Amino acid sequence: MTSGLVAFLLALVAAYGVFLIYTASVFGWRGIGISPGLRRRSRRSRRSFRDFLVQAGLDRVRPVEFVAVAIVLAVVAGAFAYAIWGAALPALVVATAAATVPLAAARTRRRARQDHARDAWPRMIEEIRLQAVTLGRSLPQALLAVGLAGPEEMRPAFAAAQREWLISTDFARALDVLKGHLADPTADAVCETLLVAHDIGGTDVDQRLRALTEDRIQDLQGRKDARSKQAGVRFARLFVLVVPVGMALVGLSIGDGRAAYRSPGGQIAILVAFALIGLCWVWASRLLRLPEEERVFVERSVEVAP
Repeated sequence: MTSGLVAFLLALVAAYGVFLIYTASVFGWRGIGISPGLRRRSRRSRRSFRDFLVQAGLDRVRPVEFVAVAIVLAVVAGAFAYAIWGAALPALVVATAAATVPLAAARTRRRARQDHARDAWPRMIEEIRLQAVTLGRSLPQALLAVGLAGPEEMRPAFAAAQREWLISTDFARALDVLKGHLADPTADAVCETLLVAHDIGGTDVDQRLRALTEDRIQDLQGRKDARSKQAGVRFARLFVLVVPVGMALVGLSIGDGRAAYRSPGGQIAILVAFALIGLCWVWASRLLRLPEEERVFVERSVEVAP
């Protein structure tokens, strides 16, 4: 008993020493607690996940609720798989796959909303330019007027920014609210451009907005061309899921297929098959992934309260 406790304490001290060496070599931290680098990385991870939910239109969903839905789906799918194959290992694999469904659905929803926003921003920037330069309206008025008449999913963010503007008449604060509700790289670039033009003034507002419009149009066209070239490959990728699952279901109804799935060799074969399917899907997704724009000046943006 005593020797086991001593071994445990020695292992704990050794692990803590490895932790100190790692934080010293990677983050340059010489303290004995958690390094600031790890804290910053943790904050960035939480902010990135919050931005992900906002971009997917799930700004009212808390991360805890999102994880809870994934757990419920995993339990239900695992029970269903166990009823089909009658084995624990395939059920565990199916439960793990089902737990990723909310994340995949949110990614699809996020991608659709981002594509819609990319389509809308060049027109919105041009309307802001016309209202500010041609009609002589102030930049806050032009931005809010165009945004409130823009795409429906973006209007709540502009409404929140308008409320902040009416209360504080602080354009920078209103833009921070807008950026926090949209969590969109293009919105960040537009807001920072308008803020600089509003604070500095001058006659080059028209030129700045024209350049921003052209940049957004080029980015949009490049992404559309890339997606069109990937369309056939994306359709073929679906067979990575459809064909193996179909063959597995057919195998259940042939001879002693159900009993074969329950055998140790059958369970290992199922596990290997699911692992290969997952690896192929992830590999294909990485090859088809388009570059993601990075947000700018996110430290100043106001986070959306869940």
